[in-house]
Amino acid sequence: MPSAVRAPRSLADVYGPDIAVCARPALEAAEPAGRNRHTRDVVSARPIAVAADTPVICSAGGTDRELLARLRDGGLPVGGELREFRTEAEFGARVAQAVSDGLLISMEYPHPVALCPDERAVKSAQLVGHLNNKASIGTLVDPHYRARRDVVTRGQLAEAAPPEKSWVLKGATDDAHGGSLDVYLHPAGEPVLLPAFTDVLSEFVVEEYLRIDQNWGLQLYVGPDARAHLLAVTEQRVDEAGLYRGGRFGQVASPPPELIAECVAITQRAADVGYRGMCSLDCAQTFDGQLVVLDLNFRLTSGSIPLLALQSVRPDALDRPAESVKLVVAAASLADLLAELDPALAAGTLLLTSAHDTTRTDHPVGLSTLNLLVLGDDPDEVVVRRTALEGLNFPATP
Repeated sequence: MPSAVRAPRSLADVYGPDIAVCARPALEAAEPAGRNRHTRDVVSARPIAVAADTPVICSAGGTDRELLARLRDGGLPVGGELREFRTEAEFGARVAQAVSDGLLISMEYPHPVALCPDERAVKSAQLVGHLNNKASIGTLVDPHYRARRDVVTRGQLAEAAPPEKSWVLKGATDDAHGGSLDVYLHPAGEPVLLPAFTDVLSEFVVEEYLRIDQNWGLQLYVGPDARAHLLAVTEQRVDEAGLYRGGRFGQVASPPPELIAECVAITQRAADVGYRGMCSLDCAQTFDGQLVVLDLNFRLTSGSIPLLALQSVRPDALDRPAESVKLVVAAASLADLLAELDPALAAGTLLLTSAHDTTRTDHPVGLSTLNLLVLGDDPDEVVVRRTALEGLNFPATP
């Protein structure tokens, strides 16, 4: 299996020179401008800490001077060329300027070609959209590793998603906005409460509900050599609704070799049609032993960025327990949150990988977000500290 000869430590190692990264999800054509604004801005800022020499088109919410200083003090390869935006109009202007400067743009989510022409993109919007469309998994994954699923229209939903059965509903769109905004799990016997994305999209995947024993995220990348490289295996933490809530790193039970081989082969298939960059493949083993590939995430993810950070500043932690956590609070400033975490950050038991403050943008709601890695030697103790972080005495956001 192709694997990393030297694991990358930053975006510069993954993408090579003369490329700018834009990790902001696009705005759906029928989506109100303010909807999911916070998620889109936070995602755009996540790569800052591991950007190194790679220019990043990012929300100003992630470029606070004190925040960047803390990231640098932690030894992270913080981006030296941050092309920040505070408004929707500024976002488009930053992309246009990067294109004008002769940079290729790595759109981690598909954007209109009017914003970034295909000839100025590392990978085309059409390709990124197709690879991330949840209805396209059958074109990349061997049938042996596919869960049973049907692609249906809005008019077919009532028949395809009955209340008496358990099922998973996923949005099928080449717009691929991500951020867990297009996944819904229905428990058998409960009333069917279709999520908001069913009002925006016209096509959906209805997937069988599986009783999952182990849930992995295989982190891979395709570099300038056009080959699939396995970076690491993580475990997924999901909530009762089946949505991703963080990852486990370090001491992770490895999937069977045949599942790893299939994930490398999937990534190579994507590489062969032009994909370049990071990707995370969500896989599972059911209680009856079935191996399945559930989701293909051909973009920078909340699993890949912490791995780059660990490889850069704490490679020793790659073989020790670690868990990621995201804190989002409304009634505390980013400075107050960082001050609260100072002792753990100084002790090296906590690693800050990104943060975002909406007051540095024109977003009307004040929200502070931190993405962190909880590090330790004992997995149970790491879980206790991660849980305590999630329960910090700040009001929860809606």
